[in-house]
Amino acid sequence: MARKESVTMDAILDAAFAMAREEGREQVTARRLAARAGCSTQPIFRVYRNMEELGADLYEKADRYFEEWYDRFPRHDVTPFVDLGMAYIRFAQEEKHLFSMLFLSDRPDKKSMYELLNGGKGAVVAEINKASRDGCRNPGGLFMNMWIFIHGAACMSITGDYDLGEAETRNLLQDAYRSFAAAE
Repeated sequence: MARKESVTMDAILDAAFAMAREEGREQVTARRLAARAGCSTQPIFRVYRNMEELGADLYEKADRYFEEWYDRFPRHDVTPFVDLGMAYIRFAQEEKHLFSMLFLSDRPDKKSMYELLNGGKGAVVAEINKASRDGCRNPGGLFMNMWIFIHGAACMSITGDYDLGEAETRNLLQDAYRSFAAAE
């Protein structure tokens, strides 16, 4: 009878994800992961050829986590890009390490930030279409202006330089949209 494996690929990946979420991706080393998973490094390298292969699965899990997190984020604003911006900034505030891993580092799957943000459900495309219905002549260009603004605010929250509350952030995003739309 074959010996039952006590440490599964899912358990290893879950432990790696918890570490990346709490401490950052760079802290997920084989030894530290083994300690977290309650095993030696041998089970890790039984299911993964190397740490890069584990890293690829870790990014994929983080990508799915962000997409699910975004899907659950409440939508309140009719102004294009505001809810998207609110969600992105909040994710940076609440999930600093995952945000940094997903949006501020090289990705093993080579997805662009646009692809990651757009996700499987077309979040960015939906906002661009919303701007088009709002009368915007160049909604793609407006998205780029808004995105630079939104990403900057999210990065500022990572460094502790962004301390605006939800209402102030929403007003700022609405004002930015109106300014960019008027300038086109």
